[in-house]
Amino acid sequence: MNLIRISLLTFCFVIGLASCKKDDNDGFVPEPIRDRTEQQAADKDSIIQYLENHYYNASIFDDYEPNVSSKDLIITELVAGEDIPDGQRLLIDDVVTKDVTFADTEYEIWYIDLNDKKSDPEPSPTFADNVIVTYEGFTLDGDVFDSAVTPTNFDLTTLIPGWRKVLPDFKVAENFMENEDGTVSYVNHGVGIMFVPSGLAYFSTGTTAGIGPYEPINFKFDLLQKYENDHDNDNVPSYKEDLNGDGEFTLNTSADERDGDDTDNNGTPDYFDADDDGDGVPTINEDIDKDGDPTNDIGKNGIPKYLDPDETESNGL
Repeated sequence: MNLIRISLLTFCFVIGLASCKKDDNDGFVPEPIRDRTEQQAADKDSIIQYLENHYYNASIFDDYEPNVSSKDLIITELVAGEDIPDGQRLLIDDVVTKDVTFADTEYEIWYIDLNDKKSDPEPSPTFADNVIVTYEGFTLDGDVFDSAVTPTNFDLTTLIPGWRKVLPDFKVAENFMENEDGTVSYVNHGVGIMFVPSGLAYFSTGTTAGIGPYEPINFKFDLLQKYENDHDNDNVPSYKEDLNGDGEFTLNTSADERDGDDTDNNGTPDYFDADDDGDGVPTINEDIDKDGDPTNDIGKNGIPKYLDPDETESNGL
């Protein structure tokens, strides 16, 4: 269950390292770091081939019954010469392709929404929220490498990027009930399956759970609840501290270029920095109009005061 946990900072570190494989002398040699764009093309070929050669029990989900679950999903490999059974459809027929950017690379990631709730009023998580989910992770060969059968709470910022790219397109449950045995039952929750290229998963590192370097992986999942995060408790929701709007928390590439999410360039992204603009006044204290939201205090120059170290009013002057 902990295998999909990987912190943002750790992830940024490990993707730059080589994973290891044994050589014939029982020593270890580094796995060469591949070009991300080239690897994405290879992963796309593998995933599309999988989608074109596997079908699922689509009729179970077509009526969008409120109690469907990822546990109901059965994926079957299409044997050469076989007709697709009634009530089944190829994965490729229903999959959604989503274009995203990560690590300066254009990626495609694929998913199927098995309980279409797009018109429902229930909220969706942002890429920076906590979510309660159940899931099962498996390879293109069908090997299960990870699962959580009971509802589990994750911070999306600590997971592989694929989760942050897909779950904001799904809705949480419309209701839940606590049972006498202490468990919780959810009504009409998000249900899906995602197909993740290695660049949005573990890329060159693989895992000790049997995922090889540069291996695409899949997850079927139930999205149950979500909680808005404020990682640094500064009264600014973390998702609002994604200054460049790329759905990730990144540092500036240089001291004189604000192309990331670190206003004062102190090496800590704003979502984890209690004084975003580095003016010595905690962000939470720069809520001058006392409405509980520092983002509403816009200075004369059009910059929110908590992001502007030159805004004297924010210092009470």
